Amino acid sequence: MKQTTRALLIACLALPFVVACQKDEAAPQEEAAVVQAPLTAPTTDDEAAWGEYLVEVVKRNMEGVTSSPYLYTLPAETSPDFQGYYDRQLEKAQVDIQRGILEGNLLAYGGPSSGKIADLVIAAFQKAQPGSMKGVKVLFIGKPEDDARVQAAVAPAGVDYKFVEAK
Repeated sequence: MKQTTRALLIACLALPFVVACQKDEAAPQEEAAVVQAPLTAPTTDDEAAWGEYLVEVVKRNMEGVTSSPYLYTLPAETSPDFQGYYDRQLEKAQVDIQRGILEGNLLAYGGPSSGKIADLVIAAFQKAQPGSMKGVKVLFIGKPEDDARVQAAVAPAGVDYKFVEAK
């Protein structure tokens, strides 16, 4: 009788843990069923709209990233002081790359002017040491016609390159 009582007591005490384990197993299946709506790039040069769009694209491409991402953006080419903004972003990007980016980080580049963003990436990676950025993810958000030249510029550094079309 004592053994039966003990067995029932152990079963009652273990029940919450068994139920919790079953809920944890079901959770990933439920999360996988959630489909994210497709993103649409802003059709204007509105910096706030572009900022929201780029942040959402980066969030959706964080798989395998273990640190906060680096996001390099440019305003529209028609913006006042565009060249000054471009020069400051380029200097920041070059310093970051020359200093070294650790494995598990993400470098994301995007903005309303795909060609200028591509130019920024290419210039930033000119002094990158070959193979120095293995395990670093580079995300270029732009137009397909700029994809190949950006990919060619970042490839020697050994990055994990991904292109997302801004459409």
